[in-house]
Amino acid sequence: MNRYLHLPDAQLMMSLREGDNTAFTEIYNRYWKKLLAIAYHHSGDKTIAEEIVQEVFIGLWNRRQELYIDHVAAYLATAVRLAVFKQYAREKRRAEIKAAVTDPVLSSWDEEKIYSRFQQQYIQGIVEQLPEKCRLVFRLSREEGLSIPEIAQKLGIAEKTAEAHLTKALRELRVKLNRPYLWAAILLDIFHR
Repeated sequence: MNRYLHLPDAQLMMSLREGDNTAFTEIYNRYWKKLLAIAYHHSGDKTIAEEIVQEVFIGLWNRRQELYIDHVAAYLATAVRLAVFKQYAREKRRAEIKAAVTDPVLSSWDEEKIYSRFQQQYIQGIVEQLPEKCRLVFRLSREEGLSIPEIAQKLGIAEKTAEAHLTKALRELRVKLNRPYLWAAILLDIFHR
């Protein structure tokens, strides 16, 4: 006959703290049905209730050496209730995230925003690699909105020279932005932040 069958919970817990598998099995056999009923009562889902009870017992085993429990039944019932509420919180959060992600307006807006931000940074990187005069003419033209004659006057250069610098900058941007690996670069840049 199983000597653990008649041991009080306190003695089972002392044996469990020492790593006794049979003590753990006895605690499991004594309480799993009650815990399943509590979990099912609070969750209304048999599968979730079974998972919660399993998680509680796994937690009991994993923390066996640090737990000092006087009333095993009360401890386990409370652990199940807390696990159910944590499950509710997780499910609520998942639903919120899913709603945000599956909203087509938000999703497309986020993708556009990410792509736009990357493209701006990518363009800035290309512009930084341009020769100094090309970079200066490009910034005056695109960032400050100056015309070719205004740029030429401001820099004290001929209009044809200003136009040539801007043409060179735009050609460099067009060549680098039309590369087929641009999406791969975008994704790598996003995921490495």
